[in-house]
Amino acid sequence: MLKLVWLVPLAPLIGFAVNFLFGRRFKLGEGAVKVIACASVLVSLVITLGAFYEYGWSYAPQHNNAPYLTTLFTWLPAGVAHLTFGHSAGALADFKITWSYQIDQLSLVMMFVVTFVGFLIHVFATGYMHGDKGYYRFFAYMNLFMFMMLLLVMGSNFLIMFIGWEGVGLCSYLLIGYYFDRREAGDAAKKAFIVNRIGDFGFALAIMGVFAVFGSLEFTKVRELAGGYSIEGLWQFGLMSWLALGLFIGATGKSAQIPLYIWLPDAMAGPTPVSALIHAATMVTAGVFMVTRTNFIFQRSTTMMLIVALVGGLTAFVAATIGITQTDIKKVLAYSTVSQLGYMFLGAGVGAFIAAIFHVFTHAFFKALLFLGSGSVIHGMHHEQEMPKMGGLAKHMPTTYKTMLAGWLAICGIIPFAGFWSKDEILWKSFSTGVFGGGKILWFLGFVTAGITAFYMTRLIALTFWGEERFKQASGHKDASHGSSHGSVEPHESPRSMTAPLIVLAAFSVFIGLIGIPHASLFERWLEPAIENVHHKPAAESAMVAGSGEHAAPATIAAPAAGEHAKAGAEEAEAASPLEYVLMVLSLAIAAAGIWLGRLFYLKRPELPKLWAERLRPLYTLSFNKWYWDYLLDVKGVEAGKGINKGLWRVDALLVDGGVNGAGWLTRFSALVSGGWDKYVVDGLVNATGWLARFGSIALRAVQTGFWQNYALLFTAGLFVVLFLYERTALMDLVMGFYRGITGRAGK
Repeated sequence: MLKLVWLVPLAPLIGFAVNFLFGRRFKLGEGAVKVIACASVLVSLVITLGAFYEYGWSYAPQHNNAPYLTTLFTWLPAGVAHLTFGHSAGALADFKITWSYQIDQLSLVMMFVVTFVGFLIHVFATGYMHGDKGYYRFFAYMNLFMFMMLLLVMGSNFLIMFIGWEGVGLCSYLLIGYYFDRREAGDAAKKAFIVNRIGDFGFALAIMGVFAVFGSLEFTKVRELAGGYSIEGLWQFGLMSWLALGLFIGATGKSAQIPLYIWLPDAMAGPTPVSALIHAATMVTAGVFMVTRTNFIFQRSTTMMLIVALVGGLTAFVAATIGITQTDIKKVLAYSTVSQLGYMFLGAGVGAFIAAIFHVFTHAFFKALLFLGSGSVIHGMHHEQEMPKMGGLAKHMPTTYKTMLAGWLAICGIIPFAGFWSKDEILWKSFSTGVFGGGKILWFLGFVTAGITAFYMTRLIALTFWGEERFKQASGHKDASHGSSHGSVEPHESPRSMTAPLIVLAAFSVFIGLIGIPHASLFERWLEPAIENVHHKPAAESAMVAGSGEHAAPATIAAPAAGEHAKAGAEEAEAASPLEYVLMVLSLAIAAAGIWLGRLFYLKRPELPKLWAERLRPLYTLSFNKWYWDYLLDVKGVEAGKGINKGLWRVDALLVDGGVNGAGWLTRFSALVSGGWDKYVVDGLVNATGWLARFGSIALRAVQTGFWQNYALLFTAGLFVVLFLYERTALMDLVMGFYRGITGRAGK
């Protein structure tokens, strides 16, 4: 199956092409559209499972856990470039990008999550979107999203990953804004797209920096070359720190961390299957995956590891406190997603990359379950999303209720549900981290957040399924998705196409976490080769990626032997501290306390929420207004941006355009002066010379008659003129004498 992995992203792309190009033209029915869409994802899932088996049980043991690389073609043969930073500054490197995929322990985990959960979401959507006029368009976008996400996790180099990275951003824009006739959806889509572009700018700069330092964008090559750089201590900020910073800026945008998390709650404007696909296993976990994939860079910057942990811990706490006061069931789950993503970055920041990916893995199942369960509730409630208008739905929607209970207990961190094992591992790694000091503070932040999570998730279950039935009062509500009004709400269970995926996800939410039991973790043993231990790095070993045929590609990486991994795991197991079990009990206790308080406030004594909201009015207001992050960024931030833009416009209009316009005016003026000088002076003199020549020729032609009489006359006239000139004084005296004689005589 490894030889067929190139079909994993291609199959959804074909599904997209067929539905998008022919769905409307040939008026494909819902049956044909959903078969094409679901079958394409199912093909990817089957090949992924086969590749998982072949790599884990055959290829990896034979090739020392080296990744399998399959190259399809050379994409960008850009030629030679100079390296500008790092140990090899000034050297030449060949900038050649191949379209190739890297199959290893990390990519296989993500491929399984994306295809398996994605397939279940596709199946759920076949029932949820039934009757929608854009049915073919919706599933085309979903398939395109799957292609881009698989490209992101399978790419063997930064540039292929970046294509998938940008592609899921485009698809999120299309899917969030699916109901393009609704302003809310359009605004949310634009917000998601723009906020993600902010993070992507940092990611793009980091990619450029990676090539400028290492001369390659291939993950295997960069990992090998990064071994030549030492660890930068706390508050040191060298090359590795700058690269890690750019990568992390990209991760904060895609994985919704402070301050770029504001797009994710608004993304609920899209159809619920979109919310599940984006917020469960795919797009929002891309940042965590990218940080883990580039762990060999992050581990060499202690300062950036601390920043990642701090941002993750604060995001988890802030988002959890906001979730307490939200009333839209999807908004609560959205802030829950932001909080859980914070946990993942907290784990990565303290060096527990495996724990972070384990939480990505478990979170994919129980969060997809919760989102699809909320979609089932919304469908059964005729697209009502406000929890205060629900209540008592357990008896009306028993399958949805029972499956959502599994997701609720998983996210609350109750043993043996999946969320307990991954969240507890992150908390323990935070408490015991040796990457930097202050791990206990981070543990306490995560510990408190766990209690808050249990509280607001219990609130969600209580307001939705428990207590009195409030939905009968919700008459005349306007359908948020389809724009139609309906009378009194009569809830009903969703069809089998929607409940079957819920049952499967519920089973995984209950049992899948058992593969990560501390000190006997199959998940950790599987993922260890993909994570570099910079503190106990074994000798580098060359490994040939022995794929067959034209898809094979060589690679040399530093990969610890299986025996060394086993030895390290055994040593870690022997070093297990009783304190870990104490903290495990405490995390269970805080989760139980949160559940107890949630039941007390929203089931036993429903008057308490209003009472405590009044007592804690400042804190309630802060939570209800989302810590004013949206106000500060959406309103004040946008206003500040507009002010800066106006200032820049004035600079452009007055200085830049003024200089250009002034230069143009000066050019026109000088041209006018030059034209006048040329026309009236230069041309005037030339024309005057010609006029004089013409006038003189008239006079000369008049005397050139050819008759000697005329010439004699002119000669005589000339003689008189000459005589006059020579004798003019005597002649003048003669004339004056005559004049005086005449006047004298006349006077007498």
